Amino acid sequence: MFSVTAVQRLTKLSTSRSTLRLGATAFRSSSLKSFNAAAPASAISFRPFSAQAAPTVDNVPGFVERPLKSLDKSMVRQIKAELMAVDKDNNGRLDAEELKQLLHKHCDVFTDEEVVEIGELYYAAKAGGSVRFDNFIEAIDRVADRGAVSGISTSTDDDHTQHFRESGRHPLGIGRDGVEFINLGKSHGHYTTEELDVKLTHVEPKGIIDKMAYNSVKGVRVLFDAATNWRSDNITANNVLNRTIYLETIAAVPGMVAAIVRHFRSLRTMKADGGYMQLFLEEANNERMHLLTFVRMKDPGMTLRAAVIVGQFGFGLAFTTAYILSPAFCHRFVGYVEEEACSTYTKIIKAIENAPEDNELAAWRTEQPPKIARAYWKLGETGTVLDLMYAVRADEAEHRDVNHLLSGVKEGQINPLYDPESKLDVMLTKYVKALMTRGKD
Repeated sequence: MFSVTAVQRLTKLSTSRSTLRLGATAFRSSSLKSFNAAAPASAISFRPFSAQAAPTVDNVPGFVERPLKSLDKSMVRQIKAELMAVDKDNNGRLDAEELKQLLHKHCDVFTDEEVVEIGELYYAAKAGGSVRFDNFIEAIDRVADRGAVSGISTSTDDDHTQHFRESGRHPLGIGRDGVEFINLGKSHGHYTTEELDVKLTHVEPKGIIDKMAYNSVKGVRVLFDAATNWRSDNITANNVLNRTIYLETIAAVPGMVAAIVRHFRSLRTMKADGGYMQLFLEEANNERMHLLTFVRMKDPGMTLRAAVIVGQFGFGLAFTTAYILSPAFCHRFVGYVEEEACSTYTKIIKAIENAPEDNELAAWRTEQPPKIARAYWKLGETGTVLDLMYAVRADEAEHRDVNHLLSGVKEGQINPLYDPESKLDVMLTKYVKALMTRGKD
């Protein structure tokens, strides 16, 4: 039996607990109303059973499987929303077709050509597979972190492009088999005004191989200039075509030789090439297009044709032997040859632009180039021979820079110009930059 005093104490305790519960409920209700009044509706919308992060203020670090370094929760929600919108299978994964749909939503940043190229590269890099949303977001975060977020650059220069291989496995789990069959090279028909404004650069020879290559080119240049009577004050249309026709028959040899040597080595060793064969074949074909263009402007005589046959056998044999022995020497040699080519075409361009009206070179300022040139470089109906010379010089400048770069590539290293990681890194960078810009608007 409870005493009266005990019953009174229990009654008071029960009353106190009820009061506390009512007070706590009132406090929670009041706090929620205050939060709802202060926060925008979009910040407190929830999807039942969704992986979407809980609402927070912006600039709070985002989180997927692990804390992110640069993307805040607001950005993560935005990316997830776009990913869910293209997720046709509703499996929380992104495949190549869905990636293309995602990029098409940002048509102001990605061209149709870029979307197709990225889609093919992504398909090859994932062997037709897909990647989880969280991994895709993590890859974006790592790109943003390396780009310092606010100052992200979409530059594709090797000095600026970040590669995940420097710090571990790429979040997208990218493979590199695609470089063996996908041509990731730049189209020569889409030069910008800046790219056509070629600067005459020079790589100073440092080691014995560089000096041998440089002196070899200088020696050949002096002998060839003397044999063809080429001088800056003696540039005529006939001299230009004779020189360019012969030189382009020689210039198309190194790329093909490099591709053949690497092709046979890949077959012999039963190993991948690393994405170089496509590059060299494209270079050889580009030089061949120069030749096919110039021979439509002048039909070479028997003497020039005979000289081409002799030069092709002599130079072809010598270069093949040299490439087998030292690819580094050959690429440096070609780099210096292209430096001279840029110089030659610059002199030709200046001669055309400064030629008096009664000079035959002056006609090239308005004369249409051959149809094959207008089609290949996309010069249009208003394109001129002068425009053609600018495009050819830009080609030579690209070959110059590429061969100088490849001269320092180590054995077994993947082609730095065709690296799928680098290509996809640039895509991710442009994507996150587009999101940030759109968010500010």
